[in-house]
Amino acid sequence: MKKLNLLGILISILILFGCNKNDGTKENSQEKSMKKPLSGQEINNIIRATLEKEGDFNWTKADAFVIWSAVMNGGNVLTIGFETSPYAEVNPKMALDTKNEIISLITKTEKNSTEALRKGESILIAEGKELNFIDVFIADIETIEKLKSNSKVRYIEPSGYNYFAYEPMAKSDSGCDTAPETINSGDYTTATPGCQVSWTYAKHNIPSAWNYSTGSGVTVGLIDTGVSSEQSLLGSSFNQGYSSGRTILKYGVFVDSVWPWSTTTDGPNDKCGHGTLMAATLAGPRNNRNMPVGVAYNCNLIAYRATGDVVLNGYHEQRGVSRAITELANRSEVRVISMSIGHIFSVGSISDAIQYAYSKGKMIVAAGGTSTTFTNFVGVIFPASMSETVAVTGITDAAGFNECDVCHKGSKIDFTVIMQRSYDSNRRSVSFGFYENTRNYVGGSSVATATTAGIAALIWGKYPTWTRAQVLEKMKQSASYYPSRHSDFGWGSINALAAVQ
Repeated sequence: MKKLNLLGILISILILFGCNKNDGTKENSQEKSMKKPLSGQEINNIIRATLEKEGDFNWTKADAFVIWSAVMNGGNVLTIGFETSPYAEVNPKMALDTKNEIISLITKTEKNSTEALRKGESILIAEGKELNFIDVFIADIETIEKLKSNSKVRYIEPSGYNYFAYEPMAKSDSGCDTAPETINSGDYTTATPGCQVSWTYAKHNIPSAWNYSTGSGVTVGLIDTGVSSEQSLLGSSFNQGYSSGRTILKYGVFVDSVWPWSTTTDGPNDKCGHGTLMAATLAGPRNNRNMPVGVAYNCNLIAYRATGDVVLNGYHEQRGVSRAITELANRSEVRVISMSIGHIFSVGSISDAIQYAYSKGKMIVAAGGTSTTFTNFVGVIFPASMSETVAVTGITDAAGFNECDVCHKGSKIDFTVIMQRSYDSNRRSVSFGFYENTRNYVGGSSVATATTAGIAALIWGKYPTWTRAQVLEKMKQSASYYPSRHSDFGWGSINALAAVQ
């Protein structure tokens, strides 16, 4: 009897110990969820310290608490990249199964935390369609922890988190300006049938290259802030002067809203001014109106308004750019994609889209970075930092190589473009402007990118059967540093004439 009683007591102790252990685990989990998240400034300090130390920041390397804090400071929106491949067409059924598995996991974890679930609503905000990522609402740090340990998850990112919202010097209209400028007469020459040619073009032998190619038959995709509805040279007069038989298409995929579930775009028209200047530089017609001409003045252009400004710091800007890249990737006629926009660190959904476009043979030309008071500590920005892109920066016309006063440089730069006077930083490349019959100076790595995309179109126009690899090799071979590569300026500046001969 005593032995039985002792056995019963031992069993009772074990059961009690087990219950206490489980209760403790629950308390720890609850304590984590109840813990106050880091502030936006504290999160920014972590991001900045990593950027300054390592030259890059990726949310995948951040711990669960930092990611959860950013989610809580970013409208509870989390992006999840899943499966080993970023694009769904590799194995559509497996991608669908994994997506549903992840949603089920989140639903179970979040059932007591997310108001939407308590109402019986879906946690899913959006998904990548061709790409293996989803956007979801979450609130529980346990969700972050489970996703980080899930082998089918490639990355998790707090995509609603806005880094620049916590930077006092940041401006929401970065890179935007629609005001016309007075152009120095020494900064352009004239050419038939009555157009102006930026002084920068001669530095790359672009006018001489026009004797061999004008970009005819080549379609270039431009992802930026759209093009101005008030500039006929990018509208009804896109075919004007020596530019003929080509098309311009305009799409708007940017949703101008603070709410992540909003889906209504605000159309294709530029409200910033930046996209208009890039379109003019890349594909402006060789006109008879005494306005500046573009580099590939006979190419076709597909212009996307995918962002509100040049810094991709908002949920809808990132979604707009990812969507634009994917749609251009699916167009067989598109050879080049020009992106004079970016962010100081990587964005998973955009990275997925770029890899998708790269797999389709597109050449993606991206800006190496243009400094502001709140980005001057960054090296080559994203997505120019990716191996799948062609990274470009701007330099002055001084002897040797000197970056422009606001241009980034670094080992990931592939090419340079001369776009600024060494003795006057205000005198840069010349373009027609946002409004009819106006002109502007345009600078930074932005105009360098559009110029390089135009040169790529000239090469493809001369060699229409070539692959991306062949065109890129020709660009390298005709650049100033080839066959060597400079540690900060890549292959150097392209000689467009040599590239099309």
